[in-house]
Amino acid sequence: MKKVCLIASVLFVAVVSTACINNFAVQDLNNKAKAYADKGDYAQAIERLKSSIDLDPSVYETHYNLAVVYTKSEDYVNAVEEYKKVIELKPDMADSYFSLATAENNLAVDIQQKKVRLNEDGTLFTPMGEDVADDELNDNEKSFVNELYDSAVANYEKYLELNPNAEDKNDVETQINKIKEAQNPEKRTATD
Repeated sequence: MKKVCLIASVLFVAVVSTACINNFAVQDLNNKAKAYADKGDYAQAIERLKSSIDLDPSVYETHYNLAVVYTKSEDYVNAVEEYKKVIELKPDMADSYFSLATAENNLAVDIQQKKVRLNEDGTLFTPMGEDVADDELNDNEKSFVNELYDSAVANYEKYLELNPNAEDKNDVETQINKIKEAQNPEKRTATD
């Protein structure tokens, strides 16, 4: 019985020690990432944040910081995915809905401007060289843009629901209206 208690105690101490070491390592990587991001070195910041997530994927702040860095580097595809992870981990965080909506809106604009394209299998890619085409968006791309706009509106509305006294409420409502107008250009030109 004493052996079992001793083994259990040793395992408990090992688990607690490992958790503490991981917490320190996660915090250290996050601090380094912030320093790189502040200097505008987004690639290094992203690598540090990814390493931090590898150590502990349950820290929503790390995912949020990674999404913010992706947003700053105008990589809206990855930003959207990270903001979604934040919402999974912390669904009551109003700012994550606002940030997700902004990234979705920016991604929709990038697709409309053909900075990002949609493969037949539904994956997104950034066209390079001869891949940059002057052709129109295909039906799948148009549909995906509308889905992004719909989701952006829903996420802005969720932000306002979670933060009803938001100082930027009027700005967010204006942005929602702009998105709705972008989705319905026929209505806008018919009334202009």
